Parts: sequence; C-alpha cells; structure tokens
Amino acid sequence: MKQLVIFERVCLIGHLVSMVFGLVGILLVVPNADIILNLSEVGQTVMQWSMAGGGVMYMIFGATAVALYAYRNLGLNRWLAFMLPSIFISLTSELLGTSTGFPFGHYSYLSGLGYKIAGLVPFTIPLSWFYVGCVSYLLARVGLQVDKKPSLLRHVGAIFLGALLLTSWDFSLDPAMSQTALPFWYWQQPGAFFGMPYQNFAGWMGTGCTFMTVAALLWRNQKLELGRSQLHFPLIVYLGNFGFATVMSLAAGFSIPVLLGLFLGVTPAILLWWKGQSTEISNIESVAIAPVEVALK
Repeated sequence: MKQLVIFERVCLIGHLVSMVFGLVGILLVVPNADIILNLSEVGQTVMQWSMAGGGVMYMIFGATAVALYAYRNLGLNRWLAFMLPSIFISLTSELLGTSTGFPFGHYSYLSGLGYKIAGLVPFTIPLSWFYVGCVSYLLARVGLQVDKKPSLLRHVGAIFLGALLLTSWDFSLDPAMSQTALPFWYWQQPGAFFGMPYQNFAGWMGTGCTFMTVAALLWRNQKLELGRSQLHFPLIVYLGNFGFATVMSLAAGFSIPVLLGLFLGVTPAILLWWKGQSTEISNIESVAIAPVEVALK
C-alpha cells in the first residue's frame, strides 16, 4: 500500500507539473516561436515534448492519480462503480455531441489531445470527465454528510452539487481552450456565452448528473469514510484544474467566465471541504471528551 501512495503522489505532482508546462507552451511558446531557438538543446527538447504531448500527459497523470486515490480510499468495487459509468457515459455524450450536436451543441475536436475514438473524441476526454467528476462528487458527498446522515435529499444534493462543480470548471476552461492560439476544439456554431452555446452547460450538468446518479445507485448503502487528511486530495485536484483553466481564460481576456466559475465552483468546493473537515474534527472531539464525562460521573 505504501508503494501505491508514493505512486499516487508522483502522478499528482506529474499532473500539476504537466499543466504548468502546458500553460508555458500555449501562452508563451506558441505566440513567440522564436523563444525555442534561444533555448539550449535540452530546453528545446522539453518544450517540443510539452507541445506534442503535454495535453495528453496531464490528463493521464490526473486520471491515474485519482484512480489510485479512489482505489485506496473507496475500495475496488466503489472505484470501478464510479470510473466505468463516468468514462462510458461521458464518452457516449461526447460521441453524440461531435456527431449530432446533442447534448452540448455542434463542435469538433482538433489535434493535441491524443488518439480519437471513432475519429471524433480524444481518448483523454472521458478520462478528464472521470477524474474531475470523481473529486467533485466526493467533495459534495462528504461535505453534505450523505453517509453520516443519509437521506434522499442529501443524495440528490450531492449529485447536483457534484455536477455543478464539474460544470463550473468548464465555465473557465471551454472559452479559452477553443479560442487560444493553439485551440483544442472549435464550435461550428459559436454561442452567446463567450463563443459557447448555453446548451453546452445543460449538456455538462446532464452528463455529470447521469453518471454520478449511476455511481450513487451502484454504491447503494455502503458508507463512505474519509478522514481529514484524505479530503485534501480532491480539493487539490479540483483547484489545480480550475487554476489551469483560469490562467488560460484570463490570458485570453475572459474574466466573466472565471468569476462565474469562482462563485459556482471554487467557493462551494472549499466550503464543502471545510464542512467535511469540521465534521471530522467534531467527531474526534466528542470521542475524546466522552471518557472524561464518564470519569466525572
């Protein structure tokens, strides 16, 4: 198990570092190609690797890190019960979207994100749905204390909030990634929200709610026990990916999508994390105080 923890942390660091390399490549190297000529041979090799495979690697690292985290903390069954529906349902939505326009609108993927399944959707895209969707749902589920005070309302709330955190990430990500100097996809029918159709957000919420609902049903009544230190990982992954999207959007001059993402994504994520932290602390305090009360009696 110790080796898994080490590998998980290496993958998380690789995920974050790859995003930084990607930002440097997209925001500095592409607009100023002469920068590469002034680098050493090693520097040129690193930058060429960053431009060729940075987008693919950061998603592979992220998916691997979250998969290891889920396996260690949720167990094999619950990990697979979330990962498989999230990957296959999101892939189905993406294949429908790129071929019919439903549920996101009419768009197409360009190169830069890896091999395309059926020539339409890069294989890394369903991986990103899985790992960001997983940490979003875990933050919502733990923050709403679904497993400590189970109720239908809390279950539904966790699914809705998890999908909202996932969609809020896209508020900042999509405008920049489709309109940067090196775009990764483009909208055939640009929409009113900084080039995106509003239908895109409905598609994100619907897809996220669908696979999170399936996962919740497959988990059934198995209680999820995550300690204080175990909640840091989901928040780091979420904030890291939102930070990547934020830098991209601000560099492209899109501040409103970032503010919207901060309000509907980052703020609830931090509050949910804090609620999970405070709940765990109160539980520890009650256990520590109980023996003292008995002794006084």
